[in-house]
Amino acid sequence: MIKKIYILIFIVSLASCNQEKDSKTNNRNLYFDLQGYFEKEVARLQKLNPTLGKTVSVNGVNESKKVKVTDWKKELAIFANADINKASWQGSFNITKVGGAVVYSSNNKKIPVKKLYVVGQGAKVREIEIIIANKNILFQSNDTLYYYPDSLYLIKKQQKIRLLNEKKYTISGKFK
Repeated sequence: MIKKIYILIFIVSLASCNQEKDSKTNNRNLYFDLQGYFEKEVARLQKLNPTLGKTVSVNGVNESKKVKVTDWKKELAIFANADINKASWQGSFNITKVGGAVVYSSNNKKIPVKKLYVVGQGAKVREIEIIIANKNILFQSNDTLYYYPDSLYLIKKQQKIRLLNEKKYTISGKFK
C-alpha cells in the first residue's frame, strides 16, 4: 500500500512539472514586446557598428563626443528593461490605438512604467516613447525615453532625493 502511495505521489509531481513547462512555452506577450524588439535592435546595431554622437547633460552642463559603441545591449538596456510584459503586470495596462500609434498606459502605483507609446507602419517601428515614474518616501524619479531607429535616442531623467537638490540628466545619442 505504501509503495502505491509513493508511486502515485511520484506520478502527480511528474505531471505537475510538465504542466509548468507547458505554461512557460505558451506564455505569449499580451503587449508590445519591447524586450524582444531591443534584442533585435542590439543585434542589428552590433552588425552595422554606427558612430554615435553622444551628449550627456547634468543640470544643464553638457559634454559631447563621437563614440563607437562596443556593447549595444548595455547602451540600450534602459529601454529593454522597461518591458511591460511581466507576468504580474498582465491586465494592468489600457491599450489605445490612435492612427498608426498604439499607447499602453497604466495608473497602477506599483508599476513604474506609466506609458509606452509605439508608432509604426506594419511591423516596422518608427518611434518609441516610454514614461517611467518611481516614487517612495525618500526618492522620486521621472524618466522619459525616446527611441527613433537609425536616427536618435534620448533619455531625460529627473531625480529628487529627500534633503538633496533635484538633478536633471539628459543623454542623447545621434546615429551618424
